[in-house]
Amino acid sequence: MIDALVIGASGGIGRAVADEMRARGGRVTTLSRAADGLDVTDADSVARVMGGLEGPFQTIFISVGILAPDGAAPEKQLSAIDPATMARVFAVNTIGVAHLISYLPRLLPKRGRSVTGVLTARVGSIGDNRIGGWHSYRASKAALNQIVHGAAIELGRSHREAVIAALHPGTVATSFTQGYDPKHGKVTPEDAARNLCDVMESLTQAQSGGFYDYAGTEIPW
Repeated sequence: MIDALVIGASGGIGRAVADEMRARGGRVTTLSRAADGLDVTDADSVARVMGGLEGPFQTIFISVGILAPDGAAPEKQLSAIDPATMARVFAVNTIGVAHLISYLPRLLPKRGRSVTGVLTARVGSIGDNRIGGWHSYRASKAALNQIVHGAAIELGRSHREAVIAALHPGTVATSFTQGYDPKHGKVTPEDAARNLCDVMESLTQAQSGGFYDYAGTEIPW
């Protein structure tokens, strides 16, 4: 039985992933702002909550992020960029998640395979961006992808069988995507969780540091 950690377990995807891991026989520890007071923009909060974990965890899933701060929306054009709004998006999506990732060396097993999935988004791909807009959200996810890639290099030196990857879940029917109805439709959180767990189980050490979608297909940087 694996020991798993899901951070951001009060959100639609995080909750579904925790449930899916339990269904697969895992012992799952969950963390969230709602239940544990984990505020990724508060260094003291992160130190208190993450520092209190024992580990090791063979599987870690980080599902933390915002599309835009309350009362704001993703920018549709350059003129809509607001520095304070952009700073808040980066504070959560990039800096906050990077702070969580900084605890991985202590929480992962030194020996044996482990996998960490970090929820990002396809719109963080620079190579796949053909319509523009959503500047803060896109940039924050692109920056997070770089953090994941760098973490893989460092972890590979001390935890030789550790795998960490940036994962795109598809468009999932949660409050996060409310009001956004893509032509290809949405998947349920439960389906997304099964897909993401399948991908995490299948990733090899050679794929550590990569960027993959819900089917395990590599996404361009």
